[in-house]
Amino acid sequence: MSTPQIPDEFLAKVARRATARMARTDRPFLAERILGVTAHRVRDRRLKADLLGAAADAQLSRGLVPRHLVQAYGAELACADAHLKAGRKKEAAASFASALQLAFHRVPHIDRLHSPLSDDPGGFTARLRASATGRATAAPRGRKTPATAAPTDRPLRLLVVTRGNANFLGLLTERYAQHPGVELRTLDLAADPVLAPLAKGLQRMIELPLGGQASYGAKVEAALRPHLDWADTVFVEWCSAAAAFMTLVDPGATRIVVRLHKYESFTYWPHIMDFSRVDDVVFIAEHMRELTTAAVPRLLDADAPRLHFLHNALDLRRFDRPKQGDVRFTVALVGIGQIAKDPRWALDVLRLLRSRDERYRLVMVGDGLKPGASAAATAYHAALEKDLAELEPIGAVHRLGPTNDVPGVLAGAGVILSSSVREGCHVGLMEGAAAGSVPVVRDWPFVAGRPHSARTLFPEDWLVTTPQQAAERILAVTASEEIRSAAGLAASRHALSTWDWETVRDDYDQLLLGADRKVSSPVEHALREADTS
Repeated sequence: MSTPQIPDEFLAKVARRATARMARTDRPFLAERILGVTAHRVRDRRLKADLLGAAADAQLSRGLVPRHLVQAYGAELACADAHLKAGRKKEAAASFASALQLAFHRVPHIDRLHSPLSDDPGGFTARLRASATGRATAAPRGRKTPATAAPTDRPLRLLVVTRGNANFLGLLTERYAQHPGVELRTLDLAADPVLAPLAKGLQRMIELPLGGQASYGAKVEAALRPHLDWADTVFVEWCSAAAAFMTLVDPGATRIVVRLHKYESFTYWPHIMDFSRVDDVVFIAEHMRELTTAAVPRLLDADAPRLHFLHNALDLRRFDRPKQGDVRFTVALVGIGQIAKDPRWALDVLRLLRSRDERYRLVMVGDGLKPGASAAATAYHAALEKDLAELEPIGAVHRLGPTNDVPGVLAGAGVILSSSVREGCHVGLMEGAAAGSVPVVRDWPFVAGRPHSARTLFPEDWLVTTPQQAAERILAVTASEEIRSAAGLAASRHALSTWDWETVRDDYDQLLLGADRKVSSPVEHALREADTS
């Protein structure tokens, strides 16, 4: 028996009513289900995308993750692909950019305690990877000549590129500025008067590889070519806008190295990059390599860049100083400016500790949350402030704010806590360990249970799963100052021998200067085979 066709106009009316219903209730599940059913039956491609997109925007504006987020961004991808098939490159790029901005909106991935991308990296990005526009945008355009080996008759010309964020580059640029075998230049795309206006604009970065934006492409080529012609190796910090911008042009014989931290894996940038123009991708943690390659599996193709795992460049020895005063009952939390740090989890731990001994207190170091980023951020901030209004007046919590003397603060902390839901390596935790504060690390939920996680980055006895386990570990390691001091000393030795710059700098030398460019990634092929089997 055939199903009668319902006019799109009627279905759209029902879908819009469902969207309006979602805006008026805190329990939008039925309305979302109705929306999904009606929008699925709409035959007009543009109308379907508009309905699903408007409904998704309504939920995101309330700080909620739409149940139909993948369906919504997939509908916009269908519009992009139709435009591309018809030769409408500008329209295809616009629709594809809209789909990316919807799929990687900050609410689902940044401003909440879980993410659909981390839950199922391959599943969440499947429609993106199936899109004809997506494939054309990131298609390998290659280079006319392969990257040449490092010169042996003169210093290596190394260009370090970033776009406004050089937070983790200090030790690298300091070393290579003083290295006799290196001639160093740095380039901040956000500060360069010629490149700054060119190195932004998602839609035109998409349209260029689709065959449009010829004038823009010529300007990018002219602006980047002198830098690429000078450099033997370009080290691009962050696999985001700067890296995508650099791959818009053929680098020629210049080697391109891109370092990915954590944030980039939850953005659209790796999905539009032409990795055929990148020679090496450096991950600061194996679990980030694992998550990123699951979301962007072309990084595991035979002709993909070489993949490396190198620890971040951290000066940890400056934290190795004697403890100051009675530190046994002081717990430090360094870095609280993102919801991913989940300071409310740390407060749950503190409550459990103080139920046993009211001498325990929490010192929170760093800038606070910015509630205006989204409705989700606003809601978390409000809940956190309510918690702190209870705990600060009784001296249980001290918000120190940002400081230039983190080593001094950690010298007064007996325990360092990582309450995060996701991290790349958690610099503050590593600094605390180097300072001899006993580490207590939440098994970061975004990567917990995977082959690589916090449990493979840190010693097993540092790890906990629940606030109850965290409290029990803290109580055990602070049962006496002798016990705490011994555990802190062991943590400091581990941190300094594993993550300090004096330990990891040879790996960067081998990556950037060494003749064997695979030396810092000895298990690369085994990793690829495991991930593709």
